[in-house]
Amino acid sequence: MFSVSVLLSWRTLPPCITMSRSASSAPRFVPASSSVNKSTLEQLQTFVSQASRLFVMTGAGLSTESGIPDYRSEGVGLYARTDRRPLQHSEFVHSAKARQRYWARNYVGWPQFSSHLPNSAHYALRDWERKGKVHWLVTQNVDALHSKAGHQGLTELHGCSHRVVCLGCGQLTAREELQNRFAALNPGWEASAGAVAPDGDVLLEDEQVLHFRVPACQACGGILKPQVTFFGDTVARATVEFVHNKLAECDALIVAGSSLQVYSGYRFLLAAKERQIPVAILNIGPTRADHLAQLKVSARCGEVLSSLNAS
Repeated sequence: MFSVSVLLSWRTLPPCITMSRSASSAPRFVPASSSVNKSTLEQLQTFVSQASRLFVMTGAGLSTESGIPDYRSEGVGLYARTDRRPLQHSEFVHSAKARQRYWARNYVGWPQFSSHLPNSAHYALRDWERKGKVHWLVTQNVDALHSKAGHQGLTELHGCSHRVVCLGCGQLTAREELQNRFAALNPGWEASAGAVAPDGDVLLEDEQVLHFRVPACQACGGILKPQVTFFGDTVARATVEFVHNKLAECDALIVAGSSLQVYSGYRFLLAAKERQIPVAILNIGPTRADHLAQLKVSARCGEVLSSLNAS
C-alpha cells in the first residue's frame, strides 16, 4: 500500500477572509518546469489511487501559481531576486524598532498579499478531501489559501498571517482589523510597495518608517505579532504532536510544492520513513527528502494535481 503525506491546518479563520477580490496572477514566480511524461503521471496516479487515507504536506511552491513568491526557487525565489532575509523571532520580540519596521512594511504589503486567491492545486486538494481521499493536510504556508479554498482538515504548521496574537494576553484578532487601526494611527502616511514576500512583508528603507506608529493590544497593552512562526522560533509542541498523530492515521504521504529545507516540515518525512509510510514528492527542483521518496515528480502542482483522479 502506498502512503502519501500532505500537511494542512484544522483552525478556522476569522471573518476577515473575503473572496470578492480578483486573484493576482504572477507566473514569473513559478520556476521553469518541463512537461510531465505520461509514464510518470501514471505512476503518481497509481500512488494516489492506492492510498485510502492520504496525508498531504504543502509548501510555498503551491502558492506561487496564485502569485505569491517563494523564498528559495532558483532564479525566481525571493532570495534569488533580493538580498532580503526574513525577520528573526528574537529581533521582533526584543526590538521596538524592528517591530516598527516590520509592521510598516506589512501594512503596505497587506492589501496586495491578502487579495491572493486559491489556484487549481488548492481546489484539487479540497475536492480530494471531500471525496475522502485526503485524511489530513498540513501546510507550511501562512497565506490562508487552503482555508479560502474551503479545506477543512487542515493544520497551518507555521500559523496564519490573517490572524494577530498578543504576546501578553494571547488574544487573537483578525489582521484586517489591525489594518484599520494602522490607518487610523497613521493618517497621511504613505510608502510605495516593493516586492511582497511570502509572509506579506515588503522592502522599505529605514527612513521611510521612522514615524510609523504601531498600536498595542487593546485588551492589555501588550505587543502584537502575526500568529505565524518567525524564523528562529519553534512550532508549538502540541501542534507537532497533533500532526504526528494525524500522520499515524494515514497510509501514504504526498508533498506538494515544498523543498522541505526547514526541519519543522522535514521531521514528518523522517517519521513517515520510520512508520514505513510511502512518500511521493511533487516539487520543481530538488528537496531535502528526495532520498526518502518512492516517487519524485518535478512539475507545477496545479497542472498535476488537477489532472489526477482521487477516486
